[in-house]
Amino acid sequence: MTTIAFIGLGHMGGPMAANLVKAGHEVVGFDLSPTSCDQARADGTTVVGSALDSVRNADVAITMLPAGAHVLSVWTDILPQVKPGTLIIDCSTIDVDSARKAHAMAREQNLPSLDAPVSGGVGGAKGATLTFMAGGSNEAFARAQPILSQMGKRVVHCGEAGAGQAAKICNNMILGISMIGVAEAFVLAEKLGLSHQALFDVASTASGQCWSLTSYCPVPGPVPTSPANNNYQPGFAAALMLKDLKLAQNAALDSGAVTPLGAEAAQLYALFNGEGHGGEDFSAIINFLRGRAEVR
Repeated sequence: MTTIAFIGLGHMGGPMAANLVKAGHEVVGFDLSPTSCDQARADGTTVVGSALDSVRNADVAITMLPAGAHVLSVWTDILPQVKPGTLIIDCSTIDVDSARKAHAMAREQNLPSLDAPVSGGVGGAKGATLTFMAGGSNEAFARAQPILSQMGKRVVHCGEAGAGQAAKICNNMILGISMIGVAEAFVLAEKLGLSHQALFDVASTASGQCWSLTSYCPVPGPVPTSPANNNYQPGFAAALMLKDLKLAQNAALDSGAVTPLGAEAAQLYALFNGEGHGGEDFSAIINFLRGRAEVR
């Protein structure tokens, strides 16, 4: 049994911590939200009053936080207080520069570290089917892999410090672009009198096939588990998609990459969020493209 600190017990972190409890670990958690703490307790996590309290006896410390500033702030507080050799893993989705700064902070304390953002959404967190994209040393990855595997079905070592975050923002830029493309195709099909099922049956087995279509179809019916069948309840919220697309655009600007479709996707999701739909699943962008993204 490993003692694992888990800081950030929200929609993603809470179920991830619960899966570590199910795997037989002692999980000591902290979150600022009383509601999240209550749910974590119900799931078997020992909830304490501060991030520092969570890490004092931990063999592994995991953070799952909203942004790079939060990660750097928490790591600044906890790294001097952890036991020698404690493995520090950040599963947040943050900018690459902040991830590299966090790794540098860990190196200063002679601590192994990994940036390991996830893909799979709340469903993947609950079902332990997440994909982890990891950046860090081979040694840190080797220690982290068995633990990450208890929260996900695939764990990929992408390279050195920050490589996990780089992979995540590239992947989610693809996801945002492809969802808009799939949604546009269904809107066009509707105008042409083609049924949703007919388009799905063709495109899902032809050259238009992609995850946004076959696993997360933005219209009700063809994929019963997609959020479109549940009034677009997330899932993966549009506000989070916008966050990731902005991270990708900032990285493109910094690196000199040309990403015109990524930029357009970011603009469309910014407009969609600006109309008050950030809490809906990102596939609800289809309603914006239809011109009727009314408040639900």
